[in-house]
Amino acid sequence: MKNKKLNSNTLLLIITIVLFFVMYAAGCIVYSDKGFGNIQTFLNLLINNAGLLCVTCGMTCIMLTGGIDISVGSLIALDCMILAVGMEHWGMSAPVLCIIVLLIGIVFGMVQGFCVGYLKIQPFIVTMAGMFFGRGMTAVISTNQVSISNEWFVKLANTKIELPFGAYTNNKGALQIPFVRLTVVVALIVLVVIFLMLRYTKFGRSLYAVGGNEQSAVMMGLNVPMTKLKAYVLSSFLCSIGGICFCLNTMSGNVQQATGLEMDAISSSVIGGTLLTGGVGNVIGSFFGVMINGTISTLVKTNGKLLSSWSNIAVAALLCFFIVLQSVFAKIKEKK
Repeated sequence: MKNKKLNSNTLLLIITIVLFFVMYAAGCIVYSDKGFGNIQTFLNLLINNAGLLCVTCGMTCIMLTGGIDISVGSLIALDCMILAVGMEHWGMSAPVLCIIVLLIGIVFGMVQGFCVGYLKIQPFIVTMAGMFFGRGMTAVISTNQVSISNEWFVKLANTKIELPFGAYTNNKGALQIPFVRLTVVVALIVLVVIFLMLRYTKFGRSLYAVGGNEQSAVMMGLNVPMTKLKAYVLSSFLCSIGGICFCLNTMSGNVQQATGLEMDAISSSVIGGTLLTGGVGNVIGSFFGVMINGTISTLVKTNGKLLSSWSNIAVAALLCFFIVLQSVFAKIKEKK
């Protein structure tokens, strides 16, 4: 039974990876004259979606338990506003504010995880309350957009890590050296750490066990409420890391910031092969889900004639496709 589950999971992952490469290859062919095939275009996918990748890793951990978190977008908005107002109006140092933001993420996750795990309140209701709280607190801090001019933070945001390969000449004949930002390094470290945690640690196996069959997990002696609480704490902590990355990209705080990002994280996890019912999924698939989301958005922007809403339509179609695919796999398992 375990091998069948593994096979269906692997198949979903393969479909996601193949889909990404097909989409990206199509973009390279169709928009070759607009530089879509340049290595920097691919690296920009990572740069623009570093924050989303951190959030999606946390979302995947929660979805593995059979839960969900729709508060992540508002938590990122709160993080960005605290960073912006803290540096520009309160005169606090950027490193201290980053630590405060991470601590807020841990506390946020503890409250939500306690309500879900120990009080047994539906995750959707708990995290919806968290979403309203996050947006409300963001507006309490400031209703205006606050731009960041802090010297240390600006230097951090503008830091380029140049790659020793892939240099190319642009349309104007200038030599371009490919680069990534620090946010990409942070996001990839988060990805690797969560991958190893899910694959090799007791806590990682507990997440799969709770999502696979909660009653069986209890009979195995697992502390299900504590496992859920830890999952939400981990998710909110990763969300705050993503919030810092997001702020480094936008360099501002705004009440409406990261609106709908929770849906991007959920869709990336589902497209990456994470089951909505829990127990199946991994962050490698979620990574490619994020890259598919980013590729669709980049294709629409590169076209120049399509409305940005077409990227949402394409993601919605893919999401429906993968949900149907998951349902088909579930039916096949039941018959077997």
